[in-house]
Amino acid sequence: MPNPAVPDAEAQPRQQGAAEVREAVRPDADELAVWRSFLRAHASVTRALERELVAEQRLSLAAYDVLVQLAEAPGRELRMTDLAEAVLLSRSGVTRLVDRLEQAGLVARQRTTADGRGVVAVLTEAGLDRLREAAVTHLDGVVRHFTARLRPDQLADLGAITAELTD
Repeated sequence: MPNPAVPDAEAQPRQQGAAEVREAVRPDADELAVWRSFLRAHASVTRALERELVAEQRLSLAAYDVLVQLAEAPGRELRMTDLAEAVLLSRSGVTRLVDRLEQAGLVARQRTTADGRGVVAVLTEAGLDRLREAAVTHLDGVVRHFTARLRPDQLADLGAITAELTD
């Protein structure tokens, strides 16, 4: 029986270029198994980290990531569009998240000094303190759910692989 996740190449419409017909490249069953395993591993680790941060710190993983990105940015500030890109959220998603963090006093919005038109999110002192508290939970979780479960050579290989995938 054919695998529905790997459509029959003959059933696929072919795109014709000027001088050639390109055939779509599809992953085989082993490649799909690795892909799904990668997705499950990512989901499992991030769910565990999220669960612990919420339970112990009342802070979502996305909110923690915003605080980290701001703490690491020059002047502890980022344009909203750059922040959205850094935390892998839509602009509207990061806007709503920054709204909540601003209400909690962890982040402030300011006009940029560069052109006066843009808006930056700025980490407040309270936000930096909150990040320091939450980092204990998060970093303990990273060790427990990720680094301690892999050998050093596996970590090095995974680092090289993920760097290749993000380039």
